Amino acid sequence: MRNLIINADDFGLHLSVNEAIIAGHKDGCITSTSLMASGQAGEAAAAVALTVPTLGVGVHLTLVAERPVLPPEEIPSLVDENGCFWADHMVFIKKYIAGKISLLEVRRECEAQLKRIQSWGIMPTHIDSHQHLHVLPKIFTICLDLAKENGINKMRLPAEPCGFSGKFPATFGRKIAKCGLTVLAEIARVRARRQGIYTPDSFFGMVAGGHMQECFLRAILEALPTGTSEIMIHPGRDNVLLQKQYGWPYHWEEEFQAVTSTEILNWIKENHVNLISFKELSHE
Repeated sequence: MRNLIINADDFGLHLSVNEAIIAGHKDGCITSTSLMASGQAGEAAAAVALTVPTLGVGVHLTLVAERPVLPPEEIPSLVDENGCFWADHMVFIKKYIAGKISLLEVRRECEAQLKRIQSWGIMPTHIDSHQHLHVLPKIFTICLDLAKENGINKMRLPAEPCGFSGKFPATFGRKIAKCGLTVLAEIARVRARRQGIYTPDSFFGMVAGGHMQECFLRAILEALPTGTSEIMIHPGRDNVLLQKQYGWPYHWEEEFQAVTSTEILNWIKENHVNLISFKELSHE
């Protein structure tokens, strides 16, 4: 038996992303998504998700590259002089290692994000995070506590096999970074299981993150092991608009086309891959 969660990240980042995720669920193979409480289109994403109950919606905890939910003056170690989160995961990790990130502030901000999503009427199916910062050991402890307090018993673990490329031409540096993330995620897996947190058996989409064109998605599908796997994607409907605003060289439109491809949908059906969301995930 092969179960598959296809999770679209960054729900709420932009209306273009929201549109692609909803269409990719209705007309494609997206089964789950992760909502950004701080995204400019977050509340709009929650509103439309409530009209599509078959779509699983988790929380995409965000500590970089966006604006916080809490007032910046309440979380000074997490923000720059403009009141925005630090630019990316590398800046955050360097400060984290140097002891310049307040864990109390991290907890308060993550709790505020979770509460905002709940206030929109969404009961999150799972926890993951923007740029995977939740697998940092001390951050993971906070996430475990928040999960327990809020009745959430599922999490993403971005542990893509170190030797897997899925035909994606990744740089050596990207491969090394992925392996480092996988090690942290596997350590987190042991802790999660001790706390009764369910996680998919396998994860894919890290090395091709932001570039999940149909050929790379097909390569992952052909390599799916038994058990439950998660594939992470980032669909959108307007590459020019999104790149202009965020500066990320993602292939949003191509990812949307991949998850709505007739060939991909037929392959999933013909190979008896069972599409599920985090709602149906269990260890049974």
